[in-house]
Amino acid sequence: MGDPYSIEKEVLDKDLDLTRIKPYGDTMNDGKIQVSFTLPINHDEKAIKAAKELAEKMGLKDPEIAYLSALDKGFTFFVIYGKSIHTINYTKIKIDTVEVDVMSKEQINSFIKEKIGRKLVILGASTGTDAHTVGIDAIINMKGFAGHYGLENYEMIKAFNLGSQVSNEEFVKKAIELNADVLLVSQTVTQKDIHVKNLTQLVDLLEAEGIRDKVVLICGGPRINNELAKELGYDAGFGPGTYAEIVASFAIKQLVKRNIL
Repeated sequence: MGDPYSIEKEVLDKDLDLTRIKPYGDTMNDGKIQVSFTLPINHDEKAIKAAKELAEKMGLKDPEIAYLSALDKGFTFFVIYGKSIHTINYTKIKIDTVEVDVMSKEQINSFIKEKIGRKLVILGASTGTDAHTVGIDAIINMKGFAGHYGLENYEMIKAFNLGSQVSNEEFVKKAIELNADVLLVSQTVTQKDIHVKNLTQLVDLLEAEGIRDKVVLICGGPRINNELAKELGYDAGFGPGTYAEIVASFAIKQLVKRNIL
């Protein structure tokens, strides 16, 4: 008898069509999906009917209420299980990613010595009202994260972490004071696109001070991507899973490429 796992995998592979991808629940192409939302209506039978109708309009076939609960008077929370009728063509998806030839810490230090000839000044912060520092700490602080040392650990880099809730005005003032080469901005995506407004304001301030073209400007965060970053005027945007050597490798190559020495 053959290996049941191998047989099942072969069947799944044959059924997989990358031009018509659907959610996977129990079997390939079943479209099973779970969604949750809150409706501003009372918890009753009418609410259940309303939630199911909404789910159908969202593209769920045969939606079932898996869970519902009254949050407060006039508000009901739903968890709905159903089958998605929609598919996407995975083969036609294009994304804008940062192309980085990642170097080791030793290679980065050697590159800076040979190509730039002095220590780089890198300034980082979580700006605006953002109080989260996990991301910027992982990139800058000495111990880094998950075995990847932070920029403070690099011989040829002077790294400064200003922490959280740093105003754009204060950040730019410090960048000028330190004559920074690279600016790192960490942003947690917020409601009503506050992060977009904050990131945009920083670019405007740098341009007003006449130093935008004199620095490598990088932003990062849980839902930041390179496409958004470049649209807002940044040189690059990095998401989760980014370590100090990735950011440093990109930054030093940009400094040399743009002759910001």
